[in-house]
Amino acid sequence: MTDEIPPGPPGLPAPPPLGAAALPAGTYAGQVVLVTGGGTGLGKAIAAEFARLGADLVIAGRRAERLKAAQEELAAVPGAGRVTAAVCDIRDPGRIAEVFDAAQAGPGLPDVLVNNAAANFPSPAEDLSPGAWRAVLDITLTGTWFMTREFGRRHLGAATPGSIVNIGASYAWTGGPGFAHSAAAKAGVKNLVETLAVEWGPYGIQVNGLVPGLFPHADMTEDIRDGLERAAPDARDTRQPALRVGAPRELGWAATFLASPYARFITGHTLVVDGANWQRRSLVNPEVVPVRAQLGRGPFTP
Repeated sequence: MTDEIPPGPPGLPAPPPLGAAALPAGTYAGQVVLVTGGGTGLGKAIAAEFARLGADLVIAGRRAERLKAAQEELAAVPGAGRVTAAVCDIRDPGRIAEVFDAAQAGPGLPDVLVNNAAANFPSPAEDLSPGAWRAVLDITLTGTWFMTREFGRRHLGAATPGSIVNIGASYAWTGGPGFAHSAAAKAGVKNLVETLAVEWGPYGIQVNGLVPGLFPHADMTEDIRDGLERAAPDARDTRQPALRVGAPRELGWAATFLASPYARFITGHTLVVDGANWQRRSLVNPEVVPVRAQLGRGPFTP
């Protein structure tokens, strides 16, 4: 995409530059923030904004080489504290416990948990195999629960406050044709936000959700990036009410606010950061194109 904006309505203004901070410097000094899926994409962008505010980071993911590269990049963020990388499959409760043990032996028990890791791919519902269904549910919902449970139990046992931010998706409300597995999982993640905020609020644990819209980044898969280039070949994205896409740092600013001392009375809430795109409606509904046709698949054969 080019930087040239064609004539027309201006859309929402661009965000402040990379490196700006929405909260006072040092807001997270002395605090430990654990981000799953923190080695790439939006997870790394969220981790960077916590780092900028002085946090000690623990980034978790399944690929050691990506974690190492992200660890070096995040350690270079001005204001960052210590950055620790932990190879972890969040489907494994035993490995999760080891990550928390290592954090407590090092920088300390995480004060903030960002459940960002997830799995997804498009598919007509009828084509989803039992294995494909389980793969997405096990990472996106069950893995999020395993991480959340470990975090909650440790803080309850220590009688210390904490904050959890679950990364969700707007189709938790609307349904997600072509993504039945992911939509069901994200609906469960949203429900955990609302359930645990009530259960754990008396013990000082906040639980909130954060839903990203379209935030292009370097770690997007090639097919998604190609699709974006074809749909919006210039810097103006007319599919969005904002007439632009989001900058990953904007999602990071929202996450740092939700987990901060300035949002202590916000819990059980899911914040959508997508320029109102999920609320867009047409005056006349467009023609219905079945999911199979959208994905270029032929008629279903059992």
